[in-house]
Amino acid sequence: MYLSLRGISKAFAGVAALDGVSLDVDEGEFVCFLGPSGCGKTTLLRIIAGLETPDAAEIRLNGGNLLEVPARARNFGIVFQSYSLFPNMTVTRNIAYGLECRKWPAGGIPARVAEMLALVNLADQAGKYPHQLSGGQQQRIALARALAPKPVMLLLDEPLSALDAKVREELRGEIKDLQSRLGITTIMVTHDQHEAMEVADRIVVMNRGRIEQEGRPVDLYERPANRFVAEFIGRMNVLRGVHGHAAAGIRPEQVELVAGAATPDCWTGRVERCLFLGSITRVTLGLDNLDGQRVTIELQGRRDDLAPGMALAVRLPPAALLRFDDPN
Repeated sequence: MYLSLRGISKAFAGVAALDGVSLDVDEGEFVCFLGPSGCGKTTLLRIIAGLETPDAAEIRLNGGNLLEVPARARNFGIVFQSYSLFPNMTVTRNIAYGLECRKWPAGGIPARVAEMLALVNLADQAGKYPHQLSGGQQQRIALARALAPKPVMLLLDEPLSALDAKVREELRGEIKDLQSRLGITTIMVTHDQHEAMEVADRIVVMNRGRIEQEGRPVDLYERPANRFVAEFIGRMNVLRGVHGHAAAGIRPEQVELVAGAATPDCWTGRVERCLFLGSITRVTLGLDNLDGQRVTIELQGRRDDLAPGMALAVRLPPAALLRFDDPN
């Protein structure tokens, strides 16, 4: 195993941020730590980077004890949410400075800087200063700077959260392409499920300092281990009293519209809201025979035939239901 984490614990002022976290990461893998604010994902990344000292832990990289290696000697590329570029340095100098600090041969630095600028498609911005670049361009330079010294691992701490939605979508695709092309082991912290599902080979869902579940995006979506994961990954309807379950979950796209309520797995209700979202129409339905509980339905394309107040019947296929022990 390339990176092995065992029993990582960390508390701040007596409050546990991490509670015995254990995890393995394969070489060349893209792993996302996903979870709500305060779940411990950034603390875990900082401990891996050597920027935070754990209260208890065993961390091995390629068999060696990483805890014995100071942060500056770990040869990790790190990109933070704030771009952390030097405002008084040009793009070229920002990238070159990191190489100089790593004692790169002076003669090889210009070529490496040029290579990195080409990698992020910003060769034409080499002479500009950070304030002359867009947010997306600044983050690309931060990424180029992190990759320039040929790190053994890339650590990304919510690198896209300060960008607008369109730029964020473009840049996460570029990050995934770069990671695949370079084959570099990458760990990214994010609270954005769509971001994690797009870029990660494996997602680690965290909550209250522990790992709730880890796995491929498709596995977490289709087979969540518990209600927390089910509601955090994608949209999930949770209903009480369906087919004898204390609480049952079903994805919006798995709810079926039917012509009538002739079978036990059909339910009637009235449309409360219709939202056209381009590729889908999202309908909220209050179910008459489930004490007014609401169910969200996602239907392909535009549905002008549906409107608030309209009576509808839906089918909740038993095979699509996920059973949860927690009814609340």
